[in-house]
Amino acid sequence: MLTPNAHYGELKDSYLFARIAEKNQAYSLEHPGVKLLRMGIGDVSQPLCPAVIRALHEAVEDQAKKESFHGYLPECGAPFLREAIAAYYGQRGVTLSPQEVFVSSGASDELGHILDLFDSGNAALIPEPAYPAYVDASVLAGRRIVHLPTDAEHGFLPDPAGAGDADLIYLCSPNNPTGAVLPRELLRAWVDWANQRGAVILFDAAYEAFISDPGLPHSIFEIEGARTCAIEICSLSKTAGFTGTRLGYTVIPSQLERKGMNLREMWVRNRTTKSNGVSYILQKGGAAVFTPEGQRQVQETLKIYKNNAKTMADTLDRLGIWYTGGKNAPYIWMRCPEPFSSWEFFDHLLREVQVIGTPGEGFGESGEGYFRFSAFGDPADTREAMDRLAVLLK
Repeated sequence: MLTPNAHYGELKDSYLFARIAEKNQAYSLEHPGVKLLRMGIGDVSQPLCPAVIRALHEAVEDQAKKESFHGYLPECGAPFLREAIAAYYGQRGVTLSPQEVFVSSGASDELGHILDLFDSGNAALIPEPAYPAYVDASVLAGRRIVHLPTDAEHGFLPDPAGAGDADLIYLCSPNNPTGAVLPRELLRAWVDWANQRGAVILFDAAYEAFISDPGLPHSIFEIEGARTCAIEICSLSKTAGFTGTRLGYTVIPSQLERKGMNLREMWVRNRTTKSNGVSYILQKGGAAVFTPEGQRQVQETLKIYKNNAKTMADTLDRLGIWYTGGKNAPYIWMRCPEPFSSWEFFDHLLREVQVIGTPGEGFGESGEGYFRFSAFGDPADTREAMDRLAVLLK
């Protein structure tokens, strides 16, 4: 008789965002017609930029003509998109071969798929608070998890000095949920730690486009030594509004080897075995993001979200509430006012002012007592939500 994957039984009963959706739905059924101001899940509110839309239309037209029709593309990504992404890194002084860039259907998908490269006996170090998928994907793989708590005293920045015994390290910068950004010196310490141990860093750079401080690294490959210990996973979801379109990329350096096995070559084999790649239409749209016109337009959209973050930060500053994020990141991570726990504060905001955020406890035990707001909402809704919050907490 078939044996199911018993590790599914080890997952928490309800995925964080599913539980939030259930609470929202229940409130809406009880209060029909009441508008909820959704500042929780990090979905974007602005449309794809004109350069991307034009490229998507052109790609659809290509598929309508025999001379320009495309069937299967290379499983690891179309050369034109891999080259565009490598050139994007080159603008920051990071030299990549296009063959080190792999096109994906998004960072969330890739964070789970990439675990195929590693034996299930390899322990995963997860600094917390953390994006829940890191934990869940590791649980499903039967992997031992080493939790590394972070705290407000240290700006919710993980330090390798407190790391335990692990083989894989999840790092996210700018961080989801805390908005904390790893400074160059601390990221270098992690690279050194991983190289010394023979560990591999899974670096989630999904929010790198929100970094405006020139002193902060956008990519782990800006750090010397990272090519022998790191894999970088990125997404166009928040950078360019591809949440509903699904496109991302993964960088695996050719020098990354463990026990005589080359991880880039292993990933080529994985993708050519388990994937038929991303559609031509989406890859054409993605390539438009990296053109000069696309970059200008994307920055205009990012400016809207950055202004939302500033609106939230200014409100919390006036209220005297401690937080991280809001600068160089699209999230605000605030301390809940006493006497609320994070889920109690969620219910309080929903019930009293119809504002929805994300309870910190859903990101791990270190998140209890904190709350996340997303800057990806509509600007008018963001202002209204912060006005309601100010009145409630004044």
